[in-house]
Amino acid sequence: MTTLLACDIGGTKTLLATYRLEGGALIQQRAERFPSADWDDFAALVNHFLAGGATGEPPRQAPLRQEPPAAACFAVAGPVRHGRVKLTNLPWELEETALAAACGLGRLELVNDFAVLIYGLPHLGPGQQVPLDPANPAPDPGAPLAILGAGTGLGVAIGVPTAAGLVAVASEAAHAAFAPRTAEEWDLQQWLQADRGLERVSIERIVSGTGLGEVMRWLLAGADPEGRHALAAAARAWRHPEPAASTPDLPALTAQAAAAGDPLAGRALELWLGAYGAVAGDLALQSLCLGGLWVGGGTAAKLLEALRSPAFLGPLRAKGRLSPVLAQVPVTALTDPQAGLFSAACRARMLLGS
Repeated sequence: MTTLLACDIGGTKTLLATYRLEGGALIQQRAERFPSADWDDFAALVNHFLAGGATGEPPRQAPLRQEPPAAACFAVAGPVRHGRVKLTNLPWELEETALAAACGLGRLELVNDFAVLIYGLPHLGPGQQVPLDPANPAPDPGAPLAILGAGTGLGVAIGVPTAAGLVAVASEAAHAAFAPRTAEEWDLQQWLQADRGLERVSIERIVSGTGLGEVMRWLLAGADPEGRHALAAAARAWRHPEPAASTPDLPALTAQAAAAGDPLAGRALELWLGAYGAVAGDLALQSLCLGGLWVGGGTAAKLLEALRSPAFLGPLRAKGRLSPVLAQVPVTALTDPQAGLFSAACRARMLLGS
């Protein structure tokens, strides 16, 4: 039996799972979630898991496994260069060859945690994704894929088909300059630049979960200078100096207020969706992703109906003379919260040539 190891490493938590191959299909055997900060040595964490250890148990020194995984893929929150990555918020510096040797792994690859999603996209089942457009065309299996996802920030990745299979290309496209389409977006950009003391406003400043909070703050500044709106106090707390874990979650509160019928929050969500859709359409033009465009990130499942609305899909497809090209791009929401782990398993399978 061929066993694969998948890992999704984040600053807060690390997910590990083993999969077995059955006729090319991935069957998850065992999965565990570990607090990342509890482990100084990442290789020790991996060996603890492979030895059958679970969260909260003391580290197991001697591996108890009978057969090591044939291949492994670790999705890492950080840029991977030449098989090496230093995590920003953890004392881990990982290198593929040394880590594979320390954990007894046959083959190992480190991949950026957003780029790794590319490897899972062609294999997603109905329970992991939802078409956003009822008129979705059929994907072109030989064309590129792309994904973007608004969470705390905005992730972007492109998949390029090759003779050896898909190659995931990580991207920092979210840090390109935001391009206002309307007078409102121009005013928002100018206000945000002045309010935050920025040299420039990147796409991610507006098109992200954090960006929804900024849009709400801008609207409150103009429509509610006396601070009487129900979200005014949350907006003041969220502003200084930057949003933090201890402050109210203004983006979530904005989405909740919009769903409850608050007009100003509804306007904030509509403006945000328009900017998000326009950026998604720009990515589709840049990548010509006729194989499909996926919308992921932490907001995809939470705002699914909003993403299926004309507020998002209209700006996505409205690209002037190139609008007919955008009409050929299938647009789908990635809703599986463990998509990173599944995609890492898909990449591990690719490393075996399966």
